[in-house]
Amino acid sequence: MRRRRDEPTPLGEVLNVVAGRLKRVDLRVIDEVRRLWPTVVEPVVAQHCRPEFVRDGVLVVRVPSGAFAERVASASRDIVAGFAPLGASAPTSIRCVVGTLD
Repeated sequence: MRRRRDEPTPLGEVLNVVAGRLKRVDLRVIDEVRRLWPTVVEPVVAQHCRPEFVRDGVLVVRVPSGAFAERVASASRDIVAGFAPLGASAPTSIRCVVGTLD
């Protein structure tokens, strides 16, 4: 469905375009990744680690420590497989960044 030229553009559409230009990020993908995250990883990882964004097929996960980074990295194959329902937009690899979860 096409909008008429005088109709406003939905904010979500504008934000997706801007995010895509800045980081090549699709906000809808990270929303789906975050929704699936607790079902894909073990509960303690879900509680302490947070998917930040997906760029060029790489899921960036913020972790609170190196121990959690190792835990996520060692399970990365299974984690990536858990996002298969996302189809072509599913992440194909994982990168961890250590930092505080705000």
